[in-house]
Amino acid sequence: MSRPPAAAVSESLLAFWAEAGIDAALLETPTDRIAEGQRPLAPRAAQPTPLPAPATSAPARPLALGAAREAAAACADLDALAAAIEAFEGCPIRFEGAASRSVFCRGPADAPVVVIGEAPGAEEDRAGQPFVGKAGRMLDRMLEAIGLADQVFITNTVFWRPPGNRTPTPEEQRVCKPFVEQAIRLVRPRMLLLVGAPATRCMLDQTDGINRLHGRWFEWRTTEADLEVPALPTFHPAFLMRTPSAKSMAWSDLKTFAERLNRPSRG
Repeated sequence: MSRPPAAAVSESLLAFWAEAGIDAALLETPTDRIAEGQRPLAPRAAQPTPLPAPATSAPARPLALGAAREAAAACADLDALAAAIEAFEGCPIRFEGAASRSVFCRGPADAPVVVIGEAPGAEEDRAGQPFVGKAGRMLDRMLEAIGLADQVFITNTVFWRPPGNRTPTPEEQRVCKPFVEQAIRLVRPRMLLLVGAPATRCMLDQTDGINRLHGRWFEWRTTEADLEVPALPTFHPAFLMRTPSAKSMAWSDLKTFAERLNRPSRG
């Protein structure tokens, strides 16, 4: 005859105790709570004076954002923008384990499409280019399937690998956003493809998840409202590798994207 599982034995014992009127667990040795309550309270120990926070090489966030806007606005071409990003020290991710060089972009400077992802990963950190790992190779196949092989400019919302491949924070994305906007100004694409929830939320100031946002058209505008470009969110290739069931939705998004891109221009 098999023995009942330990959980069933415990539940039976607790039920027996409850029926017997036992509603509290006692210690192994008796304690005089009345005597304890009459003892004077011990004086509170003095709290040590907190040490000042160590200085970091990253400037304060408001100053960093202002510096990013000024540096980005001064760039007249993508080479100058890449140099400005490389010299920028206002994003704390740069000092949290990423390689010394930044990861800015790949693709032609006059591409009709700009693809914006989340952040560099380990392979991108080593290579100095975005989307060159497994997710990048899948992205290339996706773009090739809609006739956009070698016709896209690819970048991310931040230019350094976050420690442990974590998602970049909104503050980290915000301080890098002037450089992303300037890249779009310089490329002047016809459309944006936003891959993944972090990139979509950053670029469109949305709070919904990618399941609600993917496949919907938005009008992206620069902070200064001097440029407006149609933008379509879709799933990140890394997510698709983990969730193959979402591939059909991503394919539908890409077909929607290609259909609008290939429409004859009016006039």
